[in-house]
Amino acid sequence: MKHRWNLIWTLTAVTIAIASGAYAPASYAIGWESVPQILARIKAPEFPARDFLITSYGAVASGTDDCTAAIAKAIDACHAAGGGRVVVPDGLFLTGAVHLKSNVNLHLVDGATLKFSPDPAKYLPAVYTRWEGVECMNYSPLIYAFEQENIAVTGKGLLDGSASLETWWGWNNKAERPTKQVAARKKLMEMGETGVPVEQRVFGDGSYLRPNFIQPYRCRNVLIEGVTIHNSPMWEVNPVLCTNVTVRGVTIVSHGSNNDGCDPESCYDVLIDGCSFDTGDDCIAIKSGRNNDGRRVNVPAENTIVRNCTMKDGHGGVVMGSEISGNCRNVFVENCRMDSPNLDRALRFKDNAQRGGVIENVFMRNVDIGRVAEAVLTIDFLYEEGTNGMYRPVVRNVALDHVTSQGSPRVMWIVGYPGAVIDDIRFTDCQFRGVRAAEMLMHEGSLVFSNVTIEPAQKGRARNSPTAP
Repeated sequence: MKHRWNLIWTLTAVTIAIASGAYAPASYAIGWESVPQILARIKAPEFPARDFLITSYGAVASGTDDCTAAIAKAIDACHAAGGGRVVVPDGLFLTGAVHLKSNVNLHLVDGATLKFSPDPAKYLPAVYTRWEGVECMNYSPLIYAFEQENIAVTGKGLLDGSASLETWWGWNNKAERPTKQVAARKKLMEMGETGVPVEQRVFGDGSYLRPNFIQPYRCRNVLIEGVTIHNSPMWEVNPVLCTNVTVRGVTIVSHGSNNDGCDPESCYDVLIDGCSFDTGDDCIAIKSGRNNDGRRVNVPAENTIVRNCTMKDGHGGVVMGSEISGNCRNVFVENCRMDSPNLDRALRFKDNAQRGGVIENVFMRNVDIGRVAEAVLTIDFLYEEGTNGMYRPVVRNVALDHVTSQGSPRVMWIVGYPGAVIDDIRFTDCQFRGVRAAEMLMHEGSLVFSNVTIEPAQKGRARNSPTAP
């Protein structure tokens, strides 16, 4: 790269503006001007003004009576009538798997708690699902829909997944080696690599592959709004192969293993707006399938808008990967707040030579970052299997504008390898303060700073000029 700089990371505050005639960024047909067009297509479903109270179908707010059948009856009645709201009233209701049908809005009023049983048998028979990016037959997600239209989970109530180290989380308790899920996980990954038909990839009972919380699968017109989610077995909001998805005003507090907040997989036109994430893994992770199985399905994650969100604890604020083999394009992040000593990165890309895939057109602006534990921007192509594979990972056309941070070890942790592509990364009008360590750059392509301030935590005296203010 011919336009590299000689001295960047000094012990004083510095402003970096890099420009060179040698830099010729690729031509892309999408940018922030495309957001209004995307938003015009994302419309939350509407439902007839009909309510089906689950207590009218036998549900009892005791916290111990199993309301699974009653909720299913209410959903069936609502669906048969042409749609409406299935209402969970004030109180504590115990249930197993809830399967939504077209034109049904599962609505939890303020004061309602839908508590999901930790008994794995309540999530059988197995359903068609995706587990860590590989399709299979496994435990039903706690709230599930397959090939439905106009579905929603709304309201101000609480969804409690009942996960703990004594229940779901214990299946991947990192204090145990190997964890209970290891054998089945390895078997599933091998099935995905060798192309075993999905119907023959049967797990569930005894496999220890935890279900995700909310998973609409191959659905259209999906709304998740207002609810609070606690204690998920695994990933929390996980639309897969869906179109027109809105996740709005959701509060997620769940600190178990692999407790990602919102993971849209291979979805088209997604809005994540005004949500709060306090998680045991990535807050938002955009995905498109793992390795050969992701390439078999071959559907990218496309047109994802994240705005007005708050990220607290988590491995990353907004993340692409690592199950990204079907590609990812057009991600827009704006007006978010990220801050926690337990938030590792703000914007994170994780990929390797087994996943492969192209991640392109990722834009972040007007994001206020307090503290992060690793870096503001992380691009890691040595994640897990690293260079051990034949599928080249690509990250290109990434722009950060008006992004600020108050404390981080470094601004960038960018690690590639020969043959992989990390290119056209741009920082504009950004301020990064409290930087404590040298930047990590390995096998990156063009990297451009324009009107950027990087201020170290420890300000030293300049030897050749007065100390910067």
